[in-house]
Amino acid sequence: MINITLPDGSVRQYSEGVTSLEIASSISEGLARNVLVAKVNDTVWDLSRPINEDATVQLLTWNDDLGKNAFWHSSAHLLAEALEELYPGVKFGIGPPVENGFYYDVDLGGRHFSQEEFAKVEQKMLELARNKSEYVRREVSKAEAAEYFTQKGDEYKLDLIKDLEDGSITFYTQGNFVDLCRGPHIPNTGFIKAAKIMNVAGAYWRGDEKNKQLTRIYGVTFPKQKELTEYLERLEEAKKRDHRKLGKELELFAFSEKVGMGLPLWLPKGTLLRERLEQFMRKAQVKAGYQPVVTPHIGSKELYVTSGHYEKYGADSFQPIKTPNENEEFLLKPMNCPHHCEIYKTRPRSYKELPVRLAEFGTVYRYEQSGELHGLTRVRGFTQDDAHIFCRPDQVKEEFIKVIDLVLYVFKALGFEDYTAQISLRDPENKTKYIGTDEVWEKAESAIIEAAAEKGLRTVTELGEAAFYGPKLDFMVRDALGRKWQLGTIQVDYNLPERFQLEYIGADNQKHRPVMIHRAPFGSLERFVAVLIEHCGGNFPLWLSPDQFAILPISEKYHDFALQVQAQLEQEDIRGFLDNRDEKIGRKIRDAEVSKVPYMLIVGEKEQEGNAVSVRRHGEGDLGTMPVEEFISMFKTKIAEILNN
Repeated sequence: MINITLPDGSVRQYSEGVTSLEIASSISEGLARNVLVAKVNDTVWDLSRPINEDATVQLLTWNDDLGKNAFWHSSAHLLAEALEELYPGVKFGIGPPVENGFYYDVDLGGRHFSQEEFAKVEQKMLELARNKSEYVRREVSKAEAAEYFTQKGDEYKLDLIKDLEDGSITFYTQGNFVDLCRGPHIPNTGFIKAAKIMNVAGAYWRGDEKNKQLTRIYGVTFPKQKELTEYLERLEEAKKRDHRKLGKELELFAFSEKVGMGLPLWLPKGTLLRERLEQFMRKAQVKAGYQPVVTPHIGSKELYVTSGHYEKYGADSFQPIKTPNENEEFLLKPMNCPHHCEIYKTRPRSYKELPVRLAEFGTVYRYEQSGELHGLTRVRGFTQDDAHIFCRPDQVKEEFIKVIDLVLYVFKALGFEDYTAQISLRDPENKTKYIGTDEVWEKAESAIIEAAAEKGLRTVTELGEAAFYGPKLDFMVRDALGRKWQLGTIQVDYNLPERFQLEYIGADNQKHRPVMIHRAPFGSLERFVAVLIEHCGGNFPLWLSPDQFAILPISEKYHDFALQVQAQLEQEDIRGFLDNRDEKIGRKIRDAEVSKVPYMLIVGEKEQEGNAVSVRRHGEGDLGTMPVEEFISMFKTKIAEILNN
């Protein structure tokens, strides 16, 4: 008998060789019908693989990310089977799952694959899926694998086999299709009930432009047709909410080829939006004991050599700036943290004054490849709400928890309610990617895990996702369309204090090394604004909206009164504009609605006589007439409800 530990901590005994599907069946028939794959210890397995020793087992369904991953990986094999039936002689590269679906890189032998053929492939996939063909795993030798694909004439699979170790190679078969694959896969094709080919693109084999260009076919599948329909509806809504489209319509930001790719220009309304975000964060930071600092946009190359950033990013970033002094080189700063280390070092520090919290809205520059640039979400110059906390080792967990509280305050004020905290640890199999000793990494990772547990955060753990200098807690936020974004981040760092020889005098009158916590609740302002635009569809929270009101006089006769109302509102720090165009009131209302202005204040004879405004709320309609003072009171109450709860 072997002991199987389930996620709730309970332990069940089974005969040696039990499969994950048999474990699911012993728990409930419903679970057995829905389980797709299992996580056995730290590895995702096929349900049919026997378990021969004590293990922890998590049964994964469509509701788990790893379950979806296996579902879409299996669907890539189904796509390949369909293509092989429809296009004899097709050759296959790789077919991995991606965030929303999967793709397969294929060589169609010179055939052109167009959108007109999408429906034919979808129908063939569903026809094959109805066969309920099992995904069968088989271990093969390197020689057998090479022989199979030599006979088949698939040079791409042969190229992949060259890099594999004998004894680690597996084939998966479903129906008439055999693929070189590590797996895992779902039990059979019958789980796949809905399929859609989404796109087609070109992709060089192995990502090398010297190699042949293959056809990359993207698809997505679901266990129910209803879920595919809802997914396609969300995609249509996403097009309407695209931050690049809304950014242009709402006059928030622009790009110019003359300025340079990936370097956004913030227009007046977008700048107001940014400034309000900054003011919001500055106010919260002052309350939390942060001190503001400002550092230059460039730094000596030696600064980033010391920090390790040059070694890790130098070759792929903006190249050094030369000066008339041939021995002098500067870099556009890729990070603010080395500058903050130097600020910490400007004078001796005592244990009594720690923690020291330094905050800066600092602009940094990284040379993203042109193909990866995307609106505000991937740019080459961006501003971080960066801060670095220098503290004693005994203060790390407390400070980390305070930063978590700040991140959650930001999310609440901006309407982000669905989030997961990702504990990003180093890759235990490849420690060469990181700087620092095992001891300091273990301390840092423990502090993050304990702080997240103490705050009761919903967490996932990802190996290999740590920064090169330390582990981190990344906040993964789902927006209104269900898409996942990485926003706020907190990182514990024992390494940069060592590299910069940072010190404080302890209670024992000896020199000690502080610990450094990096944090950025917004992440980058550019990316945060992009996600926020798409999350709220341009209907920003009232406190953040660039224009909070539009005053709409019925005719020119009431312009003076409208100006008086505008001045009264602006005195109360309520910001907006007066629409004094010679247009009918209906047109003014429509234009204000399109511009997503929260409040439209209509003024005419009745309003002028009573020092009042007729109030319309964007998306809601008429709220009635009220004195200006009453509107101000109502407005401030709504702001307070958002920011003070």
